[in-house]
Amino acid sequence: MMEGRRISAANPRPCSGRRILAAKKRGRSDGFLNSVKKLQRREISSKPDRSFSITNAQERFRNMRLMEEYDTHDPKSHCSVVLPFLMKRTKVIEIVAAQDIIFALAHSGVCAAFSRVTNHRICFLNASPDEVIRSLFYNKNNDSLITVSVYASDNFSSLKCRSTRIEYIRRGNPDAGFALFESESLKWPGFVEFDDVNGKVLTYSAQDSIYKVFDLKNYTMLYSISDKDVQEIKISPGIMLLILNRSSSYVPLKILSIEDGTILKDFHHLLHRNKKVDFIEQFNEKLLVKQENENLQILDVRHTGIREVSRTEFLTPSAFIFLYENQLFLTFRNRTVAVWNFRGELVTSFEDHLLWHPDCNTNNIYITSDQDLIISYCKAESDDQWTEGNDTVLSDFDALTSPY
Repeated sequence: MMEGRRISAANPRPCSGRRILAAKKRGRSDGFLNSVKKLQRREISSKPDRSFSITNAQERFRNMRLMEEYDTHDPKSHCSVVLPFLMKRTKVIEIVAAQDIIFALAHSGVCAAFSRVTNHRICFLNASPDEVIRSLFYNKNNDSLITVSVYASDNFSSLKCRSTRIEYIRRGNPDAGFALFESESLKWPGFVEFDDVNGKVLTYSAQDSIYKVFDLKNYTMLYSISDKDVQEIKISPGIMLLILNRSSSYVPLKILSIEDGTILKDFHHLLHRNKKVDFIEQFNEKLLVKQENENLQILDVRHTGIREVSRTEFLTPSAFIFLYENQLFLTFRNRTVAVWNFRGELVTSFEDHLLWHPDCNTNNIYITSDQDLIISYCKAESDDQWTEGNDTVLSDFDALTSPY
């Protein structure tokens, strides 16, 4: 559904006093009046089938209620912590569910585990007093949680990864985990990327300019890529795209097998001279290339065919999400969401989906495994007007199918 989670080394996050509850839903008005409004919207909508489909999606969640509320903040449990900002209350930035355990990572770098059975906190995952956890990844291949952290003793300059079995955390023993990728120097601009689709981990050591691919099942190294000309790597199901340093008129590209690093295709894509590349994104055999003030190009790398979308129709987005099941892709720009197919056609834009955060982070977007619903943190809608507030908004993908 989404690209792999990539975490790069940087300074710890600043603290924030804003608190966000785990779940918040709009209060429902009288059922009869609510049904009348739904029917009215369906009848006057320019796309009645689409409106009714969205209504059905919302109806599926009509009985959603807040079941439990968890709090990651507990100063008494952090009396030995030497980093003052870890003791302050900050907002939750990541929530990961693994079986009967919920993990909540705060902006400060504190991570807590809660039991869905007892509804109590099990433990904190910070293994040492100076650890700042940057991100979480649930590895379903071996039922473990991977934490990616930086440490004060290292001046927060290098990423450190640790794998802990869910069973150990359930017993309240988060220290029973073990370190990962200890041989790698993950100082900035180094990174680690977890690819759940292919079951792989990609690391980049900036110190020696080497990319390495590991098996997510047992963390064994599969192969390495040593090429100082590699500017970026994009991962798709089964393949990797290597973007090399561009020349004035073209950018060299390589497509590799994700399993063993074998080069499947090696080619050049022509560019407009002296214009920066806004992005190069890969979706299976499709390549999306956009330069500054130029049309979007959709390249089929198998048949070398190119489609173009006018620069006035397709504005450079801040983020992408690819819908592999539907052969579509989402673009995020200035709080808005749009859906496109690979013929370069706008499938739909969500008029009822105004994101709360202007600088979209796809970690805050959830799409169901069937790719029929998108759930986002949005501005609240009241009487057809956007008001100050926030809400969880559901939009339906049922009508978004593409044979292309």
